[in-house]
Order: sequence, then structure tokens, then C-alpha cells
Amino acid sequence: MTEPGPSTAESQDSPAIAGRGAAAPAAPRRTGLLVTLVLGGLTALAPLSMDMYLPALPQVTAALHSPAATIQLTLTTCLAGMALGQMIVGPMSDKWGRRRPLLAGMVIYVLATALCAVATDVAFLIAFRLLQGLAGAAGIVIARAVVRDLYDGDAMARFFSTLMLISGVAPVVAPLIGGQILQITDWRGVFVVLTAVGAALTLLVWRTLPETLAPERRHPGGLGQTLRTMRDLLADRGFAGYLLAGAFAFAALFAYISASPFVIQEIYGASPQTFSLLFGLNSVGLVLAGQINGKVLVGRVSMEKVLGCGLVLITLAASGLLLMSAGVLGTVGLAPMAAGLFVLMAGMGLVLPNANTLALLRTPHAAGSASALLGTSTFLLGSVASPLVGVAGEHTAVPMALVQLVCAVLALVGFLGMCRPWQRRKESTPTEGERT
Repeated sequence: MTEPGPSTAESQDSPAIAGRGAAAPAAPRRTGLLVTLVLGGLTALAPLSMDMYLPALPQVTAALHSPAATIQLTLTTCLAGMALGQMIVGPMSDKWGRRRPLLAGMVIYVLATALCAVATDVAFLIAFRLLQGLAGAAGIVIARAVVRDLYDGDAMARFFSTLMLISGVAPVVAPLIGGQILQITDWRGVFVVLTAVGAALTLLVWRTLPETLAPERRHPGGLGQTLRTMRDLLADRGFAGYLLAGAFAFAALFAYISASPFVIQEIYGASPQTFSLLFGLNSVGLVLAGQINGKVLVGRVSMEKVLGCGLVLITLAASGLLLMSAGVLGTVGLAPMAAGLFVLMAGMGLVLPNANTLALLRTPHAAGSASALLGTSTFLLGSVASPLVGVAGEHTAVPMALVQLVCAVLALVGFLGMCRPWQRRKESTPTEGERT
């Protein structure tokens, strides 16, 4: 593996960059509010597709006369499709530009979601959900690549923090929207609404989102070239370190999402309303920390220092949660556990935007492939972490806290061991605009 280069755009000496001889992207350009909202909507498409459907699961089980375990596959296949789809669409966008793969993916997403609404058999619903995930991945991976095309350095970190404001709200409001839809229609209405959302986003992409990858910066190669590009990206120690930091931190977040309804309601006896309030409050913590990162810290404190502090914060919060769950600190009530979860979620707001930014800063020549690796790693590790939180049964929160701590430690070790942030050039680094 190669030694890491500097922490931001100065990493042009990395083999994943210098080895290509690709031109650096154009000087950063500002996007309008509508384009920002469109990119935020594309980023939020995954949690909307997953979480808006959750309140309808019992109805689907009854309507399609299938066991709950089989209906759960409609969630698993959608998540797997989003992970696999990013690996396909990301490199395609490096070859053909951003608009065409994105529009194609969005059209297929709309059709697949509409087919979900009319599915009469669970096998068809599972298949359509897989197709929905595969196509919906286009919005996730290309939105991240577009940000890399348009922004650099601190500006990119700020923009990712802005996207977190939009995408961070989606998991909170999606189940609420799904519940309200079920008040006036059945589970099929959820997919009808998702179809309308997808169609509206497709129209907005077509009307407002320009092509951001110039022809001279595209990759003409086929599958072999794509695999070599991804190999070079993963061989870049710095990129791999940021990828591991972000992916394992996100796995800790998935563990929280999967286990928190059970932990808060079953173990600590909170009502569904109290759980919803705490879940929303923790999401506010994530969004607020992300905004502090983008509005206050970026440009004043190095992104690597903020990322490191965020990882330490997550590790300390997970350690406290494990000590409380295991009874080491005696019997604790809901308030201390809720406080620990809040701190953990706030740490995510410092980790996720900076990990993505620092990784993408190393890859101006292959933002689509890099975005695919970042997205797929988070989905795959999240899907592994989620089922582990229930391995010890229904009467303890120890598995949730243990999974979170292990993921946090691995994220911190990956960052420190691969990126080696203490080994940085002392001289100032030119911006990409200056290099061009």
C-alpha cells in the first residue's frame, strides 16, 4: 500500500490520483438553492424508500398472506440493491457523465416503485424492491459525485454538512409520513407516494441539474478499467482509511437505528410517543453537529482534527452505553441512556461529512467510482451490524452497545492506522483552482 499523502486536496501525489494524469476539476462553482435541494432529495431517497415503508409491514404481511420473515426480505433486498447499484452506477457516471446514468436510474426507480404498488405476490414485491434499490442507488452515488465535481476542500465539507441537514431529517419524517398515509389508504399508497416523489425528482433533475463532468475528464475504459480504478483507490492508504472511518461509523449508526425501538420501548418501558420524541431529538443532534461542522469548524479547524474528535466522541459514547447496559454503573434509567445515544449521534455529525470529503478530495479523477466504494461500504457494513444487535435476546441492550463500540474502535483504528494524520506536510497546500 502507498503511504498517505496530505489530508486534503494536496494528496495529488497519491497513486490513485497521480497515476492517472487526469486533469483536476474546474474551480469550485456555487450551486443554486434548487440544485442543492435536488441533491439533498437524491441523498434522502434511500431513507425515504426504506423508512416510509416500515409502518406498513404488518399490513403487507396480512395482505400478501406471507410470514413476517418473508416480508422482511423486501427490506433486505432493497438495501442490497442500493449497495450493489452504487458499484454499478458510480463507474458508469465516470464514463458517460452524471446526467445520463442518473436520469436512467431515476426513470427505472419510478417504474419499479409503481410496480411495487401493484404487486399481488410477495415474490414479485421482493423482486421489484430489489430493482427499486438498484435504480435508487443512482441518486445516492451520483449526488455525492456531483458535489465532488462542483466543490473542493472546505467548500465541499460545508456542502456535505448542508446535505446532512436534508438527509438527516428524512429518516425521522419518513415513518411519520408513512403512518399518515396509512390513515387514508393501505400499504400500496406508500409506494404511490414514493412513485410521485421519484417522478418529481426525475423532472427536477432533467430541468435543473447540469452535466458536471466534462468530456475530457471521463474514463473511456470498460469493466477492466473500472476494476483497476477501484483497485487503485483501495490501494491508496489515505482513501482506504477515510472509507473505513466513515463506513464503520455508519455501521454504529445502523446498529442504533435497528436496536433503539426495542431498547427504548421494551427494556426501558417508554411509550411509542416517547420513543419518537427521543429518536427525533437524536436526529436533531446529528443535524446540529453537522451544521456546526459546516458553519463554524470548517475553515477554522482542519477536517482531520474534527474527524478524529468525532470518532473519539463516538467511542466514548459507545463505551458509556456499554457500561450502563452491562450494569457496571449500577441500575440506570432512560435519561442516561438517551443522553449517551444523543452524544453518539452528535458525533456522527462530525464524522460523516468530513470522512466523505477527505476521501473524495483524493479522487478528482474518479469521483463516481470513489463515491460507489464509499456508499457500498456503508450499506454493506450497516447490513452486517443491524442483525447483530439482537443476538442476545430481548432483555438486554448490551449487544447494541457492544456493536457500536466495536464499530467505533474499528473506525478510529482505521483512521489513525491508515491515514496517519500526524504525518502531514507543514507547508500550505494550494487549492485545486490554484493548481489549474
